[in-house]
Amino acid sequence: MIRRRPTSFSPRRNGGFTLLELLLAFVVFSLSFATVLEILSGSMRNTVRARHYSEAALTAQSLMDQVGLEIPLEPGSINGESGDYQWVLDIYDYTDTGENLHTVELAGVTGIELLQIDLEVSWGEPPRETVQRFSTVRAVLANRSLP
Repeated sequence: MIRRRPTSFSPRRNGGFTLLELLLAFVVFSLSFATVLEILSGSMRNTVRARHYSEAALTAQSLMDQVGLEIPLEPGSINGESGDYQWVLDIYDYTDTGENLHTVELAGVTGIELLQIDLEVSWGEPPRETVQRFSTVRAVLANRSLP
C-alpha cells in the first residue's frame, strides 16, 4: 500500500481572527473615527460662526432701529458695546455715488435731507477679529428743528 503524505502542514483554524486581521480592523476603525470627528468639529465651527453672524445682524438691526429714536439722527459718530459685540455708528450727509444721478438733486428740491448711516459690528480678538458692515440712507426734513 502506498501511503500519501500530506503536502503541507497547516494548522487547523478554529474560526478565530489572526493578529494581523485584528490590527487591520483597528486601523480601519481608527481612520473612520478620525474622519467622523473632523466632520463633526467642522460642523461645530460652522454653527458657531453662523451664530456670531446672526447675532451681529440682530445687533445691527436693533441699533439701526434706534437711530432717530434713542440715537439722535444728526451727523456724528457713536460707539458702544452690546454683549460680545462692539459697534461704531457713523452718520453723515449722503453723497451721490453715481448709481442714481438725481437722488441728491431731487432731495434738495423736495426739502428732504439724506443722511448716510454706516454701522460696523465687530467681535472676537485680533488677529481673529471679525467685522460686519451695514449701511442705510435715511430721509429727514431739511428744516427740522432739533429738540
